[in-house]
Amino acid sequence: MTPVAIETTLHPLPLVVVLVSLFAGLAIAVLGEHQQRLRTVLNLAAAVVKLALVLWIAILVVGGTVPEFRFALVPGFDLVLRADSVSVLFASLSAALWLVTTVYAIAYLHRASNRSRFFGFFSICVTATMGIAMAGNLLTFFVFYELLTLATWPLVVHTGSRAAVRAGRTYLVYTLGGSALFLLGLIWLYALAGPQDFIAGGSLALIDLDETRALQAIFVLVAIGMGVKAAIVPLHAWLPRAMVAPAPVSALLHAVAVVKAGAFGLVRLVEDVFGASLTSDLGLAQALAVAASITIVYGSIVALLQDDLKKRLAYSTVSQVSYIALGIAVGGALATVGGMVHLVHQGVMKITMFFCAGTFATLLGVTRIDQLDGLARRLPWSAGAFSIAALGMIGLPPLAGFVSKWYLGAGAVATGQLWVVGVLVASTLLNAAYFLPLIARMWLRPAPERWPGGTTPSRLVVFGLVAPALFTAFLTIAFGVLAGSSYSPLDWATEIVRGYVP
Repeated sequence: MTPVAIETTLHPLPLVVVLVSLFAGLAIAVLGEHQQRLRTVLNLAAAVVKLALVLWIAILVVGGTVPEFRFALVPGFDLVLRADSVSVLFASLSAALWLVTTVYAIAYLHRASNRSRFFGFFSICVTATMGIAMAGNLLTFFVFYELLTLATWPLVVHTGSRAAVRAGRTYLVYTLGGSALFLLGLIWLYALAGPQDFIAGGSLALIDLDETRALQAIFVLVAIGMGVKAAIVPLHAWLPRAMVAPAPVSALLHAVAVVKAGAFGLVRLVEDVFGASLTSDLGLAQALAVAASITIVYGSIVALLQDDLKKRLAYSTVSQVSYIALGIAVGGALATVGGMVHLVHQGVMKITMFFCAGTFATLLGVTRIDQLDGLARRLPWSAGAFSIAALGMIGLPPLAGFVSKWYLGAGAVATGQLWVVGVLVASTLLNAAYFLPLIARMWLRPAPERWPGGTTPSRLVVFGLVAPALFTAFLTIAFGVLAGSSYSPLDWATEIVRGYVP
């Protein structure tokens, strides 16, 4: 992309792109269970419209226009929705993956009960995610951050089993506890500096505040609130337990909504509220880098010990999402680009794996790693998509994960933080240790005479399960091979960072 002059313009488009899925969700929630065709039409139509609106916004941003909607909640406190380049990066990921997840969820839940309730909250969850993407200040971010908590809890407990209810309770304890600290930090910040819009380079960097300890405390409070959803150790325990939720929910939690919202919040906190320079001067960047590194290594080690497939993927997410926090904490242009682009790359790789895990369970009853033997002989397309995503997570060139790790490593060298390279090497070796045996089992071992269970749905349902994973696996390849192309995630992330790092 060629840099252009940026002009903020009052425009309803950011509000519209948020409300599309809200209206769809409310309409779907009141439908009867028998109204399957109408429910499907509403789901897909809303997802397509939202993606089209996000693409429209992206075109405006490329042209130098930043559409903004502003509404005064109370005097002096505005709800601000602004579609800047950072917003577009996260919103594009959310809108595109919502569409493919909707296709997958329709197929996955084709015989399930309470589908109207599920898809109603599913759409409201995406509303909250899009609000987070478009938030123009920390107050607006917090409002949608809390809506996300309330919208995802019913999805976690959807099956109504004891395990689901326990997982939902744990989820609320962690997220609401984190939110209380977030709110405390937000109130303290507003008392200290007043309302501040997100500004590239940090809104606080423009104010002369001699309040070092107060700013450090505020950062820690807000970062903990965001770190809960980002599953930073030791705030991560809710995530593996939430794997009792249906596969589309797992995919949404890990790739689009909750975990990614927390990581995106840390990006906003460091880059648009405090600014990278102030964060470093306060000694907070190093602390965040250490926390992210511990999470990366810990998540990988625990993933290696899991026998349940979804739990291994969950601990992999604990590890992989912290690459985003590590990139912005290390600082410098290259590492920040690596963290930013991993926001997208991790999303497409991890959603592929959860799609495939759900397909394995639905069609063959396979949920454990020791049940994967010979699976590629029965489900070659799904096994192939899973393998591509796993190799991408390991960092095999030229897949998307390699691009992220390369920029993170190069950024660490450029800033003289060579210990970060050691973290990346250790993580990569652990990634290989817990993913390669899965690939080997699927492709190299003989298949059993009988599978654990599963169903035999229609061809249309099978297509709905397999096609989304093939599409996101294709993106895993394309985002790596075409990383140097204009408007690729890497190119977009590079343009964003040019506004952050001199």
